[in-house]
Amino acid sequence: MEENLLSQISLNKLPKHVGIILDGNGRWAKKRFMPRVMGHREGMKRVVDIVEKASDLGIKYLSLYAFSTENWKRPEEEVNSLMDILVYYVKIQLDKLDKNNVKVIALGDISKLYPRAYNAILKAIKKTENNTGMVLNIGLNYGGRDEIIHGIKGVIEDIKNEKLDIDELDADLFNNYLYTKGQPDLDLLIRPGGEKRVSNFMLYQLAYAEFYYTDCLWPDFDENELYKAILDYQNRNRRIGGLSE
Repeated sequence: MEENLLSQISLNKLPKHVGIILDGNGRWAKKRFMPRVMGHREGMKRVVDIVEKASDLGIKYLSLYAFSTENWKRPEEEVNSLMDILVYYVKIQLDKLDKNNVKVIALGDISKLYPRAYNAILKAIKKTENNTGMVLNIGLNYGGRDEIIHGIKGVIEDIKNEKLDIDELDADLFNNYLYTKGQPDLDLLIRPGGEKRVSNFMLYQLAYAEFYYTDCLWPDFDENELYKAILDYQNRNRRIGGLSE
């Protein structure tokens, strides 16, 4: 089935920037009478698989919503486990990411992460900063509203320091104040898990994104699910406010 789906994808019509909300880990574990942490561990395995498949396919930018600003409300034991999972997978996957020319960027205020997680992601960013292949954005302590406020503060600071004239500010220039500076907006937003909302993810960048929802829980989201989402995207009529040809 994988080869059949893959053969249907037009490599000339790939979305440049794909975002994925990693949803359904806890429910996946609950269905199997397992602790929630087991769902997160299985979900991280899917991250490894999907990053590799997206890179092989030729996706230039991949943004994954891993840990939101709201996730701190979860039980301390679960948050602690999430940090440990992040540290573990950075440790075992970083050399492979670097070898595959993937550039890691963090979205969010990572300074608020537990020190071991902060140091791990900082190491990944530093090690891959000169890579020129796929850009892997990882949302950690990330919220779309917080990102916009972070950008506004940057604009105000530059105006105060006379680095920016307020009359020069437009939508394109404001992009330079976001965590995704220099990157194109989202073309495709994928949400597994059955929910149909964006949950404060990349609110500015998804202005013209195509949404793809699936009931498949994230730990079950494999390359076939990725290919289905891309095929669905390629069958959309992307007018961006204009008219069809």
